[in-house]
Amino acid sequence: MLFLKVYLHYVLDLWFEKVIKPQCDGQAYICRYADDFICAFQYKREAETFYRELEERLGKFGLELSKEKTRVISFSRFRKEEHTSFDFLGFEFRWKTSRKGNDIIGKRTSKKKYKQALSKFTDWIKMNRNKRMTWIFKRLNMKLRGYYNYYGVVGNIKRLLDYFNGVIRLLFKWLNRRSQRRSYNFKGFRELYKHFEVLRPRIVERPVSAFAN
Repeated sequence: MLFLKVYLHYVLDLWFEKVIKPQCDGQAYICRYADDFICAFQYKREAETFYRELEERLGKFGLELSKEKTRVISFSRFRKEEHTSFDFLGFEFRWKTSRKGNDIIGKRTSKKKYKQALSKFTDWIKMNRNKRMTWIFKRLNMKLRGYYNYYGVVGNIKRLLDYFNGVIRLLFKWLNRRSQRRSYNFKGFRELYKHFEVLRPRIVERPVSAFAN
């Protein structure tokens, strides 16, 4: 992976900064993590030109774009009625209006990553449901803490709650399959996860201060 980062730093990052940006009349910006990246342009024509040149640039190094994951979209606060959005690093980004009436970019867990996370948890609890309760709940909290630390951004509390409730439902379902007899009714199960202090969803991102430099 280190090789990939160094490689794309030359193929993409430096090329964008040294060649693409100086050719643009408007603002241009790139954000990349490993082999995932987004590019923003002030003018549509420059975004479309870059898209064509990007395919040629990558082709010189034996690389190619994933057609399923690559597209040019209009993403402007002046055209919020288009309801465009994009996914990047597990988040869905879209324009929204704050409580004070300001235009802001909202972030929430992407549908794909949300479903994948619940699917992975299902596999985990099915495999480990017969372990000791102390073991299960200790690792459950580790998983929840990691999830909240990544996805606990401002504006994403609903998706965190959806994930938490989904995990609780799956936990209830599979712990009741530890034996042929049903182990818990929901009241008893709630007492169980309260006893083990299952971590509730929380926002870990600090809101940007209006006075921040």
